[in-house]
Amino acid sequence: MKQLGKKVLAGDIRAASRLIRNLEDQIPNTYIAMQEIFNNTGNSHVIGITGAPGAGKSTLTDELIYAYRQKDKTVGVLAVDPTSPFTGGALLGDRIRMLRHAEDKRVFVRSLATRGSMGGLSKAVGEGIHVMDALGKEKIIVETCGVGQQEVEIINHAHTVIVVLVPGMGDEIQALKAGLMEVADIFVINKADRDGAGKLYKETLNMVHMSKGSAEDDKSWNIPVLLVESVLEPHKFAESVNVIREKVEEHYQYLVDNNLLSDRMRRKTTAEINEALWGAILQPVLNDLEKDGEIQKMVDRVLKKEIDPYSLADEIASRYIK
Repeated sequence: MKQLGKKVLAGDIRAASRLIRNLEDQIPNTYIAMQEIFNNTGNSHVIGITGAPGAGKSTLTDELIYAYRQKDKTVGVLAVDPTSPFTGGALLGDRIRMLRHAEDKRVFVRSLATRGSMGGLSKAVGEGIHVMDALGKEKIIVETCGVGQQEVEIINHAHTVIVVLVPGMGDEIQALKAGLMEVADIFVINKADRDGAGKLYKETLNMVHMSKGSAEDDKSWNIPVLLVESVLEPHKFAESVNVIREKVEEHYQYLVDNNLLSDRMRRKTTAEINEALWGAILQPVLNDLEKDGEIQKMVDRVLKKEIDPYSLADEIASRYIK
């Protein structure tokens, strides 16, 4: 594992892909490779793209990759796809939409499956960001699988969060809910040539204005609301996405200039510690119980009402926690 970490630091894409796969599969001792690369991370700008399924996040991500490559920036992409609750597999459609970058050695696109994780992300996302960072990717784009009001974990991992809305999908109501408002640094109304785009634009602007309150703070970030029209007009679409790229860069500079980047990093680090504790403490306990077949016995006991889940949890905790 230590050698695997060294290969990632040397820029080996295959090693990076293998390490991310090991993180997804929770292969024992993978943390050794992460220990090897950790001190060489923290240099990338992490951009989160979130929003409802079907909002066009993957198409925007694909064009944003192109916009950054035009500026000669190296790009890493972690595209999260939902996992089937029946097979455990994922379609990985996001990677399919980004095939035009497949031959570009300065772009690394990796799909991740949620595998039951809530929040629109995979449990391996935080560590996957470190892997991309260690590879030297200047821009890391994390695309969620499509989220609802509460599924906003991307804020724990990204410096800049883009929330993608689209007219005609109920976003007029969704946008007014607190979850997305609290994570958005930039709103993008995609497919803005559709009916209802103007109404959604006005409502989103009003929501942004109300969120600032009556006291205007000159140092506060003014959340932009950007319109992107049909991808069927490639030139216009590319220009619109380049405006998004400019706003993303403007936001990152705002964080740097106002000493706010450390706040985002602290939140990200807190989330990573929680994940590491889960992997070091809870996962081994679950593995033991699964290996001995005890999980199924526990399920049977609860179904027969011999015990409730809360008392069962106390029972297991008292066994493992001294």
